[in-house]
Amino acid sequence: MSLHRDLRLRALRDAPDAFGETFADAAARPTSYWETLTRSVTEPERQVMLLACEDDDVLGSTYGLLDRERSGTGRVGGMWVDPAWRRRGVGRALLQGVLGWARERGLSCLGLWAPAHSPAAMALYRQAGFQETGTRRPLPTNPSLQIVEMESQR
Repeated sequence: MSLHRDLRLRALRDAPDAFGETFADAAARPTSYWETLTRSVTEPERQVMLLACEDDDVLGSTYGLLDRERSGTGRVGGMWVDPAWRRRGVGRALLQGVLGWARERGLSCLGLWAPAHSPAAMALYRQAGFQETGTRRPLPTNPSLQIVEMESQR
């Protein structure tokens, strides 16, 4: 649980305009929140949290989440790679892990929200077969920025 919290706070501190929550909000959440969240993404046969590691160092993470509103659909969430490891294949490996999870579950569609202001993130998702749906909305933590919905059909 503390690893999960610490990793999320690292991501929010590093990339405040890439996520829908602020560092301050996440840091203020009680231990019970982190325990529940960690359980929800680590229970076998359900959702998944993937970590990219080298020895004891966590280089990045992401989630594979089941869509609560559409059966047969999943989502990529919380994608983050430590700045020192970007453009070295870590993000691609994490994304491939979620795509594999989606295949194993028989999901027909995988979606995500990407920061439109991040050419690197947009390129990563496009290279993996994601396409923009045409839906955009303001980033909740910075309404001057947009996030774009993307999907990949399986």
